[in-house]
Amino acid sequence: MNAPLSTGTGTGTGTDVIVIGGGPAGLAAAVTLARSLRSVVVVDAGEPRNAPAAGAHNLLGREGVPPLELLAAGRAEAEGYGATVLPGRAVAARAVQGGIEVHLADGTTLRARRLLLASGLVDELPDLPGIRPLWGRSVLHCPFCHGWEVRGRRIGVLGSIPQSIHQVLLFRRLSDDVTLFLHTMPEPDDEAWEQLAALGVRVVRGTVRELRAEGDALRSVVLEDGHEFEQDALVVAPRFVARGELYEQLGGTLTRQPTGVFLPAAPGGRTDVPGVWVAGNSADLTATVAVSAAAGATAGAGIHGELMMEDVAAAVQARRAPFSAAAEALQARRVQGDRRHGIDPAVLSR
Repeated sequence: MNAPLSTGTGTGTGTDVIVIGGGPAGLAAAVTLARSLRSVVVVDAGEPRNAPAAGAHNLLGREGVPPLELLAAGRAEAEGYGATVLPGRAVAARAVQGGIEVHLADGTTLRARRLLLASGLVDELPDLPGIRPLWGRSVLHCPFCHGWEVRGRRIGVLGSIPQSIHQVLLFRRLSDDVTLFLHTMPEPDDEAWEQLAALGVRVVRGTVRELRAEGDALRSVVLEDGHEFEQDALVVAPRFVARGELYEQLGGTLTRQPTGVFLPAAPGGRTDVPGVWVAGNSADLTATVAVSAAAGATAGAGIHGELMMEDVAAAVQARRAPFSAAAEALQARRVQGDRRHGIDPAVLSR
């Protein structure tokens, strides 16, 4: 059940749902929809957020599966039920009669009754030399995603926001050797200082200049004054920014907060923009792989339910149409008969 596509400037014949994003949320939604015999096109730019990581964790039954392997399996499952996975990048979207139109960078145009945005987010990392190449391996942010892999090792926390203290507390559970680099974060309050002291956390003042590595593994954290501290992992606090360009083009307003930007939605994924739904990290900045997949399946079910009621309403209207036409014809005959007998219908209707 391949969904119809179009190329060039045409609008195509349409489909039920376009899904932007071929990650866990988008593919889970596609499977849910396709299993209900909905035609689905998944537009996948091929930029999974967790690609640098060795494995996806806290995923029941697939613990530690390499992210790209998981996505390949998800694509195969979606396609097995009839969904179309289309490599490409969506660059524009607009509302049209009966649905949403999406334009891809290669000139392809798609049209569907509903649009699911599941393109995830971008991790805006601290601007320090050495961070990006180590991201997802020796440079981390989530103890639940990667904490087990660095347990018992020398873990540094790069202070940048007040919540950096919370990261220290979480990672201290995993290692006795945790160092907080105050870097640019606000001065901890008295309660935080007491917590750090009680847990034996080492605190280093001064701004971090760079990270040094050996291969793809962190070796040390270097301060502006040249002092160097050997570390096996560094915890950072990225700013999480959802890919919201299409949502804004459709008239939606992004929610902005100190830790990031996301697409607001009701439980289940429906947004305030007619016909537009959202799932995964686009709406939940803290969602793990498992949570994103669950959100995608939930949104897929919700979209199917909405389309189902729309289809039922259309069927009811179509069933009523012949009776309405017959009633109108009967009324016309009655009017003609009244006129033949000299009765003015306008007078009777007063």
